[in-house]
Amino acid sequence: MEPMSQPEKRKLFAMSPVIVVLGLVSLFTDLSSNMIVPILPLYLTSVLHVQVGSIGIIEGITESTASILKLFSGWITDRVGKYKLLMLIGYGLSNLTKPFFALSASWNQVLMIRFSDRFGKGIRTSPRDALIADSTTKEERGKAFGFRRAMDALGAALGPLVAFGVLAMFTNNYRLVFWLSVIPGLIAVALIVFFLKEKKHNDTEKQSKLPQIGFRNLNRRFMWFSLISTLFTVGNFSDAFLVLRAQNAGMYPALIPLAFFAFNMSSSFLSMPIGMLSDRIGRRPVLISGFFIFAAVYFGFGMAKSVAWIWVLFVLYGFYYAFTDGIQKAYIADIVPEGQRGTAMGTYSALTGLAALPASIIAGFLWQSFGPMVAFSASSIIAILAAILMIIFRI
Repeated sequence: MEPMSQPEKRKLFAMSPVIVVLGLVSLFTDLSSNMIVPILPLYLTSVLHVQVGSIGIIEGITESTASILKLFSGWITDRVGKYKLLMLIGYGLSNLTKPFFALSASWNQVLMIRFSDRFGKGIRTSPRDALIADSTTKEERGKAFGFRRAMDALGAALGPLVAFGVLAMFTNNYRLVFWLSVIPGLIAVALIVFFLKEKKHNDTEKQSKLPQIGFRNLNRRFMWFSLISTLFTVGNFSDAFLVLRAQNAGMYPALIPLAFFAFNMSSSFLSMPIGMLSDRIGRRPVLISGFFIFAAVYFGFGMAKSVAWIWVLFVLYGFYYAFTDGIQKAYIADIVPEGQRGTAMGTYSALTGLAALPASIIAGFLWQSFGPMVAFSASSIIAILAAILMIIFRI
C-alpha cells in the first residue's frame, strides 16, 4: 500500500468551520446536561423518594415530547431555512431550565423541568442535523456526523466527571451540581450567537418545493429504515435505568458518574473512526453491527452479578453509540435529498421518540414486576429482531 500524501492527510482531518462550531456546541451542551443526567435518578430516589415506575414515566414523557417536536422543527427548517435561529431558541430554552432542578421538591416539578429541557432539544436537533448534512458531501458525511457525535460524547464524559468531583468534595450535594451545570450551557449558546455561520438558501427555489410532513414525499428506503429503527427503540429504554442497575449491582452512588465517563469516552474515541469507516464500506453494515452490540450489552446488564462487569458493560455501551448515533443521521442524509432533510430527520426522530414513551414505561413495569434481568433481556431480543429485519429487507 502506498503511503498517504500530505494533501490526503489534510483532507482526512480537515473539517468545515460549521462542523467544528457545531461540535463545540455539542461538547459544552452535553457537558452541562450530563452533569445532571447520571445523578438525577439518584436524586429522585434518595432525596425525593420517587419509585422506579415514576422515573420511567418521567423519562418516557420527556423524551417523547422532544422527539415529536423534532418533526415540526425539521419541517420549519426546510420551509424557512433558519438553522441558526431555531438552534438558538432550542439551546437557549434548555439551558434556562437547568437552575430549576436545584429548586425542585417533588417528582412532578422534576417532570415539568425535564419537559421544558427536552422541549428545547426538540426544537434544536433537526435544524442542527440538517445543517451538518447540507454542509457536507456524501463521501465525508460519516466523518462529519462522527465528529459531532465524538464531541457530544466527550462533553457527556466530562459532565459526569465534574459531577463526581462536586459530589465527592461536597458530600452528595446534588443541588450544587445542578447550579454549576448552567455555566457550560451558556458557553454553548454564546458559540451559536457569535461563531455559527449558516448556509444561504435560494428563497425562490424553496418556495416552489415546500416540504410536507410524513412519508408521502420521502422514499421507501427511508420509510422502512424509520419503522425498523422505531421497533428497535421500543427496547431502548432510558439510560436512567442503567444508573439504577449499577446501584442495584452494588456500585457506590458517587462512582456512577465515573461509569458514565467511561461509557462516553469509549463512544467519543470511536465515533469519528466508525463514521469514516461508514464512508468507506457503507452505513448499513455498521448500523447492523451496532444493533447486535446493543443486544449483547443489554443482555450483559441483565445478567451482571458484580460491579466489575458493570464497569466493562458501560465501556462496551459506548461502542453501540459509536456504531449507530451519527451513522443513522448520515444514512438519512444519504437517502433523502437536500431541501427535505430537516423534515426527514424530524420524522425519523418523532417516530423513534414516540417509541421511547412505551419503552421506558414498559421497562419500569418489567423491572418492578419481574426484576432487572427480564427488563434488559426483553430489550436485547427486540434489538436482535431489528437487526435481522435490516438484513432481510436490505434497507
